[in-house]
Amino acid sequence: MPVFTWSGRTRQGANKKGVLEAINKDGVMAQLRAQGILPVSVKEKPKNLEDIFTFLQPKVLTKDLVIFTRQFAVMIDAGLPLVQCLQILGDNHDNPTFKRVIAQVKNDVESGQTFAEALGRHPRVFDALFVNLIAAGEIGGILDTIMNRLATQLEKADKLARQLRGAMVYPATVSTIATAVIVLLLVKVIPVFEKMFSDFGGELPAPTAMVIALSDFLQANIMYFMAGGFIFVQLFRQAYRRSLAFKYQVHRFNLKLPIFGPIIKKVAVARFTRTLGTMISSGVPILDALDITARTAGNMLIEEELQTCRSSISEGKTLAEPLSESTIFPSMMVQMMAVGEETGSMEIMLTKIAEFYDDEVDVAVGALTSMLEPVMMVFMGGSIGTILIAMYLPIFKIADSIN
Repeated sequence: MPVFTWSGRTRQGANKKGVLEAINKDGVMAQLRAQGILPVSVKEKPKNLEDIFTFLQPKVLTKDLVIFTRQFAVMIDAGLPLVQCLQILGDNHDNPTFKRVIAQVKNDVESGQTFAEALGRHPRVFDALFVNLIAAGEIGGILDTIMNRLATQLEKADKLARQLRGAMVYPATVSTIATAVIVLLLVKVIPVFEKMFSDFGGELPAPTAMVIALSDFLQANIMYFMAGGFIFVQLFRQAYRRSLAFKYQVHRFNLKLPIFGPIIKKVAVARFTRTLGTMISSGVPILDALDITARTAGNMLIEEELQTCRSSISEGKTLAEPLSESTIFPSMMVQMMAVGEETGSMEIMLTKIAEFYDDEVDVAVGALTSMLEPVMMVFMGGSIGTILIAMYLPIFKIADSIN
């Protein structure tokens, strides 16, 4: 996604500047207006060699962020100055990319920017949730508490992401291996049998003829299939990055998948409730919390639902009212949130909902893995077994003829 540098003025007349990621300039301006900043200048950041060859740089992992926030919280709690904390953490970090980011943040803080503003200049490392919670911690004087909450939030979010990836990696891996073995048999092994059968002559059994025909077709067109697959993947990635309408349809399709869709919804509910609970307990206003939660939801349909919810709250409705009309969020979650609103314990209720759906994801992923394992084994064994049997049928026929 393109990166833009911007400058603007707040409602109080203070000058601000920073860096944001967005689809285009209009997206940057919309984000700034949502933050109460009047845009003055928005320009796309020119790419340098580091931006062009980003694939060569080590990425900043969630584990790096968790360690950074935990250690930072301990140092702040011990009374160390902010700049000294950044100096120590930057000097002792193993990831060169993250070390460079921390050094830039330290320089920006020394030049007069707030810690949140300095972090906001690196949106690829520190997302909107991270930056806004840090801003709330700076204003409230509870930066160490906020950092500990952020570390917990990141750990939980990373666990959910790993669970979802784990559920998808197993069938994808087995399918890839099975496909590779089948293609190898058809391209390399079957032609040897075909030559042997042609030397003996005679009519081949129907299954053998079908497998040999499939082998001939694949040998003649395998390069076209590989080129077509590569082009399809590249076109899909470009469309996903550049077209919001296409990205929206992909996100809608993901939620409607017969097996993975319910798991994705449960992960989304757990992420939403935990993020919102963390922000409310940190003193972030509900409208700002919903806006940030929507932008960090990871799914455009969920973002749309949450923005609609935010608009309804700004008109005087409760949080549970607009969510009750949602097709994504379950009724049990909405009812528990309504109870939390009535009793004044919204952040506690949100935490309980997140923990409940964490357990639901654990159970769903375990059941999915248990179900897919025998199915994939049957698919792999059945496909390869069918090819082998088809190849051995003529051999049995030849043996009968010799007898």
